Amino acid sequence: MDVQRKGVTRNKVIRRTIYLCIVLAALSTAGWRITLLTPAAPTVDRSSIWIDTVKRGPMVRSVQGIGTLVPEDILWIQAEFDSQVSKILAQSGDEVNPDTVLLVLSNPQMEADANDFEWQTKQAEANYADLKVRLQQQTFDEQSQVATTQGDLKQAQITKDIEEKMLAEHLDSELNARMAVAKWEQAVSRFEMEKQKLAIMKQSVDAQLEAQQVQIEKLRATWMLKKKQVDDLTIRAGIKGRMQEMTLEVGQREKPGDILAKVAQPGKLMARLQIPETQAKDILLGQKASIDTRNGIVAGHVKRIDASIVNGTRTIDCKLDGLLPQGAVPDLSVDGTIELENLANVVYVGRPASGQPNSQIGLFRLEPDGKDAVRVAVHLGRASVNTVEILDGLRPGDQVILSDMSSQDQNSRIRLN
Repeated sequence: MDVQRKGVTRNKVIRRTIYLCIVLAALSTAGWRITLLTPAAPTVDRSSIWIDTVKRGPMVRSVQGIGTLVPEDILWIQAEFDSQVSKILAQSGDEVNPDTVLLVLSNPQMEADANDFEWQTKQAEANYADLKVRLQQQTFDEQSQVATTQGDLKQAQITKDIEEKMLAEHLDSELNARMAVAKWEQAVSRFEMEKQKLAIMKQSVDAQLEAQQVQIEKLRATWMLKKKQVDDLTIRAGIKGRMQEMTLEVGQREKPGDILAKVAQPGKLMARLQIPETQAKDILLGQKASIDTRNGIVAGHVKRIDASIVNGTRTIDCKLDGLLPQGAVPDLSVDGTIELENLANVVYVGRPASGQPNSQIGLFRLEPDGKDAVRVAVHLGRASVNTVEILDGLRPGDQVILSDMSSQDQNSRIRLN
């Protein structure tokens, strides 16, 4: 009996050992199979993401920026002299014409100088008139002297002729004839000298009058300049337009160069856009633009590109080619889009939330069942405001998630619900 009991016990131990080995093997196999399984993909709400389809066809490259409407022509009116504001006759927003008086300045010293030169000019004119009369009197006296010597010459000529005739007929002495000839020669000499004196006097008269006239013109020019400066203290608009700015007060002192007012033509506006410097490098003069005024879109073109960059942006001026919508006024905020180029046949998709042009990024591409998405490497090319060129990694018809998926950077696959 004891032998049989030992045999039974040994068999049970063997069976239990075999069973234990089988269980351990099964558990090991199951654990190995479990390690081969991939973790479950995280679930993303489809309604919270932006999905777009890759397309092939024409793509318009453009850049976008914000800005304001500004007048094409602004007349900046500056103070020319030290002065004080006496009157203000126009305010910001007033419609003005070229001769509309905006404000009146005063400068007592300038007004006194203008009056002083006015009286100096009038005094010089009076002196000129007096000099002219005196010189005319002297000229008349010399002309009279010339006439007298001319008469003496004629008498001497007659006497000479008579004496020479009488001498020829032996009716008078040779001495008297010679004396008559001498007196005639003297009369001729005096007459010639008086004529020369009259000619020289006329030249002197012209020179003196011309010198006095130059002095008058000099004083008159100075007077006119001073008068114009006083007149310029009355500030006029200069053009037909609208007052843009008037911040002065009566009694305020102004220095040369201070801005007194700005007048603009409200019908001639352009868009001044601020474009990020990274996007502005491809902008050229003449490129088409569209300006959104929030009350209509106006076509335009690039007119000026600022050479400098301020705070990471470049200023671009766009001339408006179409009619301005109602309510378009200076300083109105606008959005502008500038068309860089038309790409004829490219693969493109909506611009992802992340990723720069000519770079490689990871995007989730939807599987054919539309329920799962896997991450793929995508090489981006040229970019526009809302689209970007696909150089590699996607094909037309693929659907990709363009939303910011940085929260899923550690996952290569997601599931959509």
